[in-house]
Amino acid sequence: MIGPITVHFYALCILGGIVIASIVTAKRIVKVGIPRSVVLDVSMWAVIVGIIGGRLYHVVTHPTDYFYKGADLWTIFAVWDGGLAIFGSILFGTLGVFIGCRRAGIRFFAFADALAPGLLFAQAFGRLGNYFNQELYGPPTTLAWGLQIHSSSPAFPSGLPAGTLFQPLFLYEMVWDIAGAILIIFLGRRFVMSWADPWAPTSSGTAPAAPTWKHSVSTPPNSISSARRSTPMWRRPRPCSAS
Repeated sequence: MIGPITVHFYALCILGGIVIASIVTAKRIVKVGIPRSVVLDVSMWAVIVGIIGGRLYHVVTHPTDYFYKGADLWTIFAVWDGGLAIFGSILFGTLGVFIGCRRAGIRFFAFADALAPGLLFAQAFGRLGNYFNQELYGPPTTLAWGLQIHSSSPAFPSGLPAGTLFQPLFLYEMVWDIAGAILIIFLGRRFVMSWADPWAPTSSGTAPAAPTWKHSVSTPPNSISSARRSTPMWRRPRPCSAS
């Protein structure tokens, strides 16, 4: 709390990721003759549309968390409580970048290629929000880097003893994203890359692959698509509706 204002670490991590992506993109985009000022204009579209899309995708793939008897439908908009699907964010964020580029009069792939590593760094930093929200974790583990969930937290699975450690899936995705960003930068310095070469693995492989392999150790199939969910195996229980 800062006076009457409630500050959520989840939101701060998302904002930090946006800043990181903007800085990296600005440094890369001047190399193709585009002014740094364009980054802010395009980023506004990407961020707004991306957050809307990420939240929409999360709500659609988790209908029982938001649509049940006695549910408070306003929680659909409570992004600060967690729940931004990376697939929705990338899909709609890409649309936002396209709109921003059209309005700025620049090539979409010129901007997307400059954005590629910054996007992965941003995603990695944003995943820190999962730590503060105590979410996006897998089954119990005895590994030294296991995530400890407070037993008093509503996210703590019933039937397990206090002090149980869980697989920190968000940490694995952070490592995956950072490695992908470094690889893209390294390849860009060693080889001459054509249009969309840096962006392609980011949008269709590097980022989406993380939720896919995390799913193999985290969640059972659901009614929509088991390969496209990054929800933890141990789910935060929804409030019981009034009888």
